[in-house]
Amino acid sequence: MSRLCTLCARAGSKGVQNKNIRELCGKPLLAHSIEQAKNAQLFDVIAISSDSEKILDLAAHWGADQLIHRPAELAGDEAAKLPAIQHCVKTLEQQLGYTFNTFVDLDVTAPLREVADILAAVQLVETGAASNVISACIARRSPYFNMVEYDLSGQLNVIKQPKTTLVRRQDTPICYDLNASIYVWNRDSLLNETSLFLSNTQLYLMPEISRFDIDSEFDFELVNYLMQRQNAQPNTLKT
Repeated sequence: MSRLCTLCARAGSKGVQNKNIRELCGKPLLAHSIEQAKNAQLFDVIAISSDSEKILDLAAHWGADQLIHRPAELAGDEAAKLPAIQHCVKTLEQQLGYTFNTFVDLDVTAPLREVADILAAVQLVETGAASNVISACIARRSPYFNMVEYDLSGQLNVIKQPKTTLVRRQDTPICYDLNASIYVWNRDSLLNETSLFLSNTQLYLMPEISRFDIDSEFDFELVNYLMQRQNAQPNTLKT
């Protein structure tokens, strides 16, 4: 079984300037995900896709095996991530002259994961339980209860109307937050599909701490604090 781990880290970032190479707990943000991929001891190749030479050089310094130059049209603010991953995979396979069976993408901006999470998510795909896996947490807010929107007439309502009146959030259907941390695919589901959500897509549930990914300065400071605390007291933040 051959496995490829990708990490996508473009240069542009409006919420946090240069966040992928900004220091977090003593090392660049992207270094945390590279080290987690290496510590998993699963991957034949760890590749990083970027439009930035500085990011690619830094990734090589921290142990990435292959550096893939991402074209500008896949690196803009409006560009979707899935095509960037597919480009990385196809380019790398062409360069190396062989193919992979399992693909894992670790989001650089979501470093609050454990190696055990990577192993378990991969197992779901490789045992045939799922064609692809997306990591998530149980949502703290519910579209049936305390998430609202204005309709076309300007009236405020909960986003999803429950079949019966609900007075407690605990009585609502369980909903999940995608935590942008771990994505796993088999070969067909990555290279022959255009959506993340397929007929046999499954969630891999992670602890509440993993819900935080970095999109703002506040996120960066929060994740920095949580990682420092986790490193100091490794058994205190697992639930």
